Amino acid sequence: MSKIFKIGIIGLGCRGYEVGKRVLNILPSVKITALCDKYEDRIERACEFLEDKNVFKSTDYKKLIDEADVDCVYVSCDWEMHAPISVYAMEKGVAVACEVGGAYTLQECYDLVEAYEKTKTPIMFMENCCFDKTETTVVNMVKDGLFGDIVYCSGAYGHDLREEVTNGTANRHYRERNYMQRCCENYPTHELGPIAQILKINKGNRMVKLFSVASKSAGMDEYIRQGRKADAHLKVGDFKQGDVVITNITCENGALITLKLDTSLPRSYHREFAIAGTKGRYTALMDEVFLDGDNEWKKSKPLSDYLKYVPPYWSPEEEKRIKECGHGGMDYIEFVHFFSALEKGEEMPVDVYDMASWMCITPLSEQSIATGQAVDVPDFTNGKYKTRG
Repeated sequence: MSKIFKIGIIGLGCRGYEVGKRVLNILPSVKITALCDKYEDRIERACEFLEDKNVFKSTDYKKLIDEADVDCVYVSCDWEMHAPISVYAMEKGVAVACEVGGAYTLQECYDLVEAYEKTKTPIMFMENCCFDKTETTVVNMVKDGLFGDIVYCSGAYGHDLREEVTNGTANRHYRERNYMQRCCENYPTHELGPIAQILKINKGNRMVKLFSVASKSAGMDEYIRQGRKADAHLKVGDFKQGDVVITNITCENGALITLKLDTSLPRSYHREFAIAGTKGRYTALMDEVFLDGDNEWKKSKPLSDYLKYVPPYWSPEEEKRIKECGHGGMDYIEFVHFFSALEKGEEMPVDVYDMASWMCITPLSEQSIATGQAVDVPDFTNGKYKTRG
């Protein structure tokens, strides 16, 4: 890339700080020119990793967008503000790289699409798992027809977040209030993003109906009972979020998707990515590729046996170079794709229609859990998904 993009970071908590330091600060095509957070100490801390510390600083995102010398902004603040900030930036003609998280209302999703269609300001939903080595390799295998017609996909956000959630006040982290006030699939996109790409959601296919159920909320209560480190004000019974939420989504082409949120119980991290088709399947939990004709009683092949399907940007040399840039390198790769599309004026690899349809799972799941009924998933492309490809 020949152009140097000037970027402002809005939200300098753990995620914004780490991406700023490990990715944006080292990309040769990027210059961080503005910083914003509602907490001034976070802004000053972020200045420490910048060579040029004379950057625009503000606790007001509108002031940054209106007054700072920026070509684009990276939105990495609390979930509640992702959509409003993204909409404001698009309306001001400032390109957006927006972090992931579920929407709070369905209207937010419509607002994002409306702002983009009105302004055509570039926006990308920064779902890094769409660029992970495992998921991108499997996507290429699907495209090559190795698994046949894909019938079922599943995935999870399986992550023990008990310490992070229960220390939300002390750490100024928004997850605490979310787990206290809502019961929903609050973080659906890590698993849904790659699945949506496999099933060509918004590009020939779409999600049609959703049904979610939630277990009781007990994990956070037990964590507090054990006297583990937690905010002093928390007590048993404060949390509304179910420990495990299962969401089933039917698609227009007949495929079924299952998402699982599992973040309030003891466990190791895993996204439990899996697909099943008419010619075979892949299961990440066992790292197992099973193809039609294999012996079901013998060990199947690992994904590493299919190196020809690994994208070029995951070459061994590149992987070694970027592995310390966050999440094994996929954070770096997603930003390279963002800035490349921005420079070339191309469609973003994860666009506003993906953003709206993936984020809407959160308020729809909340509605489904509350009512015990299936709900319709909107078509944010307004019929254009039939010819997009």
